[in-house]
Amino acid sequence: MADTAPTMLDVQDIHTYYGHIHALKGITLQVRKGEIVTLIGSNGAGKSTTLKTISGLLQPRQGEVSLDGRRLNGVPAHKIASLGVAQSPEGRRVFPRMSVLENLEMGAFSRGKADPDDLARVFDLFPRLKERASQKAGTMSGGEQQMLAIGRALMARPTLLLLDEPSMGLAPILVEQIFGIVRDINAQGTTVLLVEQNALMALAIAHRGYVLQTGQIVLADEANALAKNEMVRKAYLGEE
Repeated sequence: MADTAPTMLDVQDIHTYYGHIHALKGITLQVRKGEIVTLIGSNGAGKSTTLKTISGLLQPRQGEVSLDGRRLNGVPAHKIASLGVAQSPEGRRVFPRMSVLENLEMGAFSRGKADPDDLARVFDLFPRLKERASQKAGTMSGGEQQMLAIGRALMARPTLLLLDEPSMGLAPILVEQIFGIVRDINAQGTTVLLVEQNALMALAIAHRGYVLQTGQIVLADEANALAKNEMVRKAYLGEE
């Protein structure tokens, strides 16, 4: 990934609260066009809160979020979605009583209606979803629901895809499959900001990474450098 690529997402000194709880304490990060950038850290570090602040589900009390130079502070989440930011949330959050196809069509709401070309692209990435198009989403396995959550986000045709813990609860073979697909999505031109507890897999596909601890960024570097960093290896890769 060339360092000369323009900055797509610029997050400057954001402070986000849940009531009186100071969750993000001055987060600054950038994502350049065409990158996969990962946020790694333990539970409660502020990774998901960062994504929710970017997508407009939470508003920072201080700091600024901008997309392609446009300030997003105060912009409602549905408007941010229409600007090209789509989020695949932690826990998948599929609509269980709706079919796979209906879930995917819901992902296109910001565009008005589902485009057959977008649907074909999702089915090409996830052939299992095509096989299960009429099946109720709530009856699918965890891995299939994760594929559906990512596919639903792609139906919005995002320029920036926010992925929140896509490997959570999945068997190792499925984790490898999901991460391979994330790499394919990026190769097709979608910029990705990935929140992930599986630091080893995340750093294997990312260009750059940020390490969060208790609402602050404590490390930022190229992904391969972070994977070799002694502190990262001890804290997140399970090495002594």
